[in-house]
Amino acid sequence: MPNPWDIGSAKILASMGFEALATTSLGHAAALGKLDLTVTRAELLDHVAALTAAVDLPLNVDSQRLFADDAAGIAEMVSEIAARGAAGCSIEDYDPATGLIDTVEVAVERVAAAAEAAHRHGVVLTARAENHVYDLGDLDDTIRRLVAYRAAGADVIYAPRLTEANDIRRVVEATDAPVNVLAVRHSPSIGELTEMGVRRVSTGGTLARAAYGALVAATNEMRVTGTSTYIDAAMTGADLDEALGGE
Repeated sequence: MPNPWDIGSAKILASMGFEALATTSLGHAAALGKLDLTVTRAELLDHVAALTAAVDLPLNVDSQRLFADDAAGIAEMVSEIAARGAAGCSIEDYDPATGLIDTVEVAVERVAAAAEAAHRHGVVLTARAENHVYDLGDLDDTIRRLVAYRAAGADVIYAPRLTEANDIRRVVEATDAPVNVLAVRHSPSIGELTEMGVRRVSTGGTLARAAYGALVAATNEMRVTGTSTYIDAAMTGADLDEALGGE
């Protein structure tokens, strides 16, 4: 389940035969010229509406903390995401306002509120334990959280930045729930993750970073050497037109 960051990247990925897509908070923010976790609620909802209108695929939304501090606000945001055609959304237990992970008790209450609203709208809820993104907890704590989030109603559980096969296997076996894994440079291959029982693999902001990295490398080549060999790896105009539906 790759993560496009704008309409063009969503259309290209859809043309490649993927069965579902997901937004990326980092990629979306970068496309707006902003830092991750600084996109506004309105900007996110507009982004979701634009992508669901552009591609006819289930779309999962990287919705961070659902832009709310209480159960009513969480439910309202899930409803707004569903109303824009998304098939799923997520909720995180990291609070950028404090720089801390929520207590398990607070996080479970938030997941339960999101799950109730998601299921009312037929939306898949992914609950995320962010310990390993911010180095704020160990694997045992992550597993405890994921088990609790599943019990609170989450359909999918996700601990970004788990890279060791044994750690991922422990999560799959301990939680008895559909597990999402982030594909990163040194993580097991998708085939290996499948054998472990992982149900979903996403790319987060890495595709956007790869695209921006190619942009920087290409322009640096022209600036430093004056050559344009970067074009060898570029899509042809015809291929791009086809992927975008001839637009």
